[in-house]
Amino acid sequence: MNHMKILATLVFSSLTSVAFANDLSGTWKNIDDKTGSSKAILEIRQENNGSFTAKVVKVTPRPGYTPKEICVKCPAPYTNQPILGMDVLKGLKHAGNSTYTGGKIIDPLTGNIYSMKAKLSANGKRLTLRGYVGVSALGRSQTWIRND
Repeated sequence: MNHMKILATLVFSSLTSVAFANDLSGTWKNIDDKTGSSKAILEIRQENNGSFTAKVVKVTPRPGYTPKEICVKCPAPYTNQPILGMDVLKGLKHAGNSTYTGGKIIDPLTGNIYSMKAKLSANGKRLTLRGYVGVSALGRSQTWIRND
């Protein structure tokens, strides 16, 4: 009987860690692939349909840079909307293991919208996003680090 309890505990704890490892919900600090510095803190939430959405909850100040407050060059419905509080990532869905696909992400500094996919690290602390137009090989990657 004692062996059954131990086995049940091991199975439950492994399932719990897998569920946590595939849960993107929480706050994340993005790391710019060009500068290596953080631009913002984003909050990822899971929608009722199972997809993930991320909004900007804090713009990170950087030396020598005055952050934009409004998405000027962005297409509708983002045009002239405040960047703080904006949903910049939408529709990202878990595709199996620690991969996610089907999302769209907007760069509020340029107004460009990209298709995207992502991969969560094994420990659930790093999310590598790949934004692209057309073919993934021609895109850019960015790392987000779990902030909570």
